[in-house]
Amino acid sequence: MRDEYDFKNARKNPYAKRLKKQITINIDVDTIEYFKSQADSSGIPYQTLINLYLADCAASGKRPRVSWN
Repeated sequence: MRDEYDFKNARKNPYAKRLKKQITINIDVDTIEYFKSQADSSGIPYQTLINLYLADCAASGKRPRVSWN
């Protein structure tokens, strides 16, 4: 490992805007189990599946249907 590094020709990461941010969210146990079962059959981690689903909802402008009884 060097004592010093030269960053004067460095450039910004072009993918920096696409980085993920860690958050805390409360999700029902049944919902987590659903995505975990989907993960087992697809080979994709369940957190990635949740992220893909939410990204698809955001991209398509899907709005939640909420009805109160």
